Amino acid sequence: MENFSWKHTIKTNILMLQLVGLWPKGDEIYKRDTYSLYAIISTIVIMGGHNFFQIINIFFVYKNLEALAGTIFITVTDVLASMKVYFFIRNVRLLKELMTTLNSKIFQPKNSNQIFMVRPALSSWKFMYVTFWIMAGSTVSMWSIFPFLDNSVKEKRLPFAAWYPHNTKISPFYEITYLYQVVGIWYLTVANLNMDTMIAALMMCVGAQCDILCDNLRNLDSESSFNQTIIDCVRHHRLVVRFSFAETCNRFFSMIVLGQFFTSTVVLALTMFQLTLVDPLSSASVSHLVYVTAITVQLSLYCWFGNEVEIKVSDLLSLVFIVK
Repeated sequence: MENFSWKHTIKTNILMLQLVGLWPKGDEIYKRDTYSLYAIISTIVIMGGHNFFQIINIFFVYKNLEALAGTIFITVTDVLASMKVYFFIRNVRLLKELMTTLNSKIFQPKNSNQIFMVRPALSSWKFMYVTFWIMAGSTVSMWSIFPFLDNSVKEKRLPFAAWYPHNTKISPFYEITYLYQVVGIWYLTVANLNMDTMIAALMMCVGAQCDILCDNLRNLDSESSFNQTIIDCVRHHRLVVRFSFAETCNRFFSMIVLGQFFTSTVVLALTMFQLTLVDPLSSASVSHLVYVTAITVQLSLYCWFGNEVEIKVSDLLSLVFIVK
């Protein structure tokens, strides 16, 4: 039977990570080459710079609660995204190892029935990926063109409140700064979204491996080499759940998930506060509502796929006691 490619399902995810400098090609890690230079420019100059100028602006508006809330509800998300980028880059070697492990023989579906079994999980991940992209893309698109929507572009207003060491009210500094902010927020969004969906994909793979292992256990009585199959199942279980794949996944994203839930709670509260300050029928209100929906979808990625792993591991444990 031809090898099943787990990476094929998440190829768009990997391509987007490559686009923002977070995924060296193939099984390689960062080294002294052109891509590493691009990654430095992407993460420090574009994403880091975008965050830095917004953080500096907080020191100028912290006495004004309304202005502070209007600045910080986006800045907090951007800062978290930069922290996630740091942890992602630091652990990129682990991720590459996980991708290599997934392609090993013991993690492969044994027949077409097992491939059919894991299809629903793959489809769920693809659906969540597209949904998250729609919500996040809609939010960032509205932020990017907001000065045009409320006609404040005539007053040289930027999409995001930030401090810069130059006068942004005159040309061409206004246009250059505007472009820099739009590029910065899109880089952060692509990085943040695809890191989240990569974590969801890893949890999806753990659940799919549990499905494959369950199917192997159910069909023990139909196997000619019973003892060898038992040994393979135990080894598979140890690699997936106990000692290797799942444990490595936890080491990679435990801090990221903790930061995400804490920050998202704060951001949701601040965004709700912002909603009380704007006209319910205005473009700002629509933008905030879409943003709240995007944050909710972001959290649901972790909750949904994490819960799926819990259920499938429990099913696996129950099956051990009833298998013939």
